[in-house]
Amino acid sequence: MTRKRRRLYMVIVGMVCLAVATGLVLNAFNQDLVFFYSPSEVAKKPPTPGRMIRIGGLVETGSLKRVGVGPGIVFKVTDGKFDLNVAYTGVLPDLFREGQGVVAEGALDQSGALVASQILAKHDEKYMPPEVVAALKKSGQWRENEAASANAAAAMPVGKSL
Repeated sequence: MTRKRRRLYMVIVGMVCLAVATGLVLNAFNQDLVFFYSPSEVAKKPPTPGRMIRIGGLVETGSLKRVGVGPGIVFKVTDGKFDLNVAYTGVLPDLFREGQGVVAEGALDQSGALVASQILAKHDEKYMPPEVVAALKKSGQWRENEAASANAAAAMPVGKSL
């Protein structure tokens, strides 16, 4: 075997090893990847049950119900067109309430409801997660004037004393 052929075999073996390593890394990323959906997207094309996803929208007014004596709750997340039932057991964020933006992370069960493992709420009066804003804009439910005035008021500098 010549040196040229040996070098060619080494390059081929190296490329195969690189391809296998890339495939393993991509497979690991795919298992840990969590996609963001709006309730409309879930209604149109539901993800496979058991796959971790994030759902974003507004907590529908009047939908919040306590389940049993423990910390379990059931509520609906809406984007204005469709709503999705969410079940959660655990401590809710302090800022969680009806009519506010929320992101729920979990998996769909066989009935199509989201069994959430984590609830994320906005962190101040003016903030809404970017994914929720995009979903609300897409559905036509985003109120730009209210958001712009709220952001302008929040960005105003504090007056200086003379």
